[in-house]
Parts: sequence; C-alpha cells; structure tokens
Amino acid sequence: QVQLVESGGGLVQAGGSLRLSCAASGRSFSSYAMGWFRPAPGKEREFVAGINWSGCTTYYADSVKGRFTIPRDNAKNEVYLQMNSLKPEDTAVYYCAVQVRGSTWYAEHEYEYWGQGTQVTVSS
Repeated sequence: QVQLVESGGGLVQAGGSLRLSCAASGRSFSSYAMGWFRPAPGKEREFVAGINWSGCTTYYADSVKGRFTIPRDNAKNEVYLQMNSLKPEDTAVYYCAVQVRGSTWYAEHEYEYWGQGTQVTVSS
C-alpha cells in the first residue's frame, strides 16, 4: 500500500524555522517530482514548493520564495520542506504529494498519494 506520511509540524514564533518531512512507503518515488501544498481560501490546496525527480530543479510559490527550500533524499524515499523566517500567514496544514501526471508544478490535479498533513502554527 502506497502511503505518504508527513511529520515535523508544530508551534513556532514568527521568524523561526521548522523542517517538515514526508516519508513515502509502498513504492519508490525517486523518478517522480514531488510537491508540498497547503489549504488556501477558495481552493482545496495551494502549491507551496516542488522538486523534480533528481533534485536539480525546484519551484516555489511567490509567497515562500527565499524562505522555504525543498530538498529530497531518494535513497530514503523522503522529501522535506525547510521553512525559515516563518510568518503567521504560513499557519496551515502542510501536505506532500507525488506528481504522477503532467508537469505543471502548481496543478493540484496532477498530484496523487496525498498524506494526512502536518499542522504548522506560527505565532506573532
């Protein structure tokens, strides 16, 4: 059974950092791009960050560019979200997923195998 499990969320003060992890099991996703999403008004989830299969190409939402990075470790079948300079507006449940079709980073419908999410709360 394919499963993605996110972890690493928590409560942090504005300006602080968190590192989220997404561990995949059931199959290898080393040949797939992966992404992080969070809920947004008017849509189920908004794109936060994405990384291609090799880790050589990354893409970020404008709202997190320069503050978040998305490394991956294919040997461990894991992807991460390093979140720095956190702001209260970053408060959300963060989900990871696998891009199984297409190549549009922010297209939620191109992703599958959503995890259960991990809560990030940033206090002001």
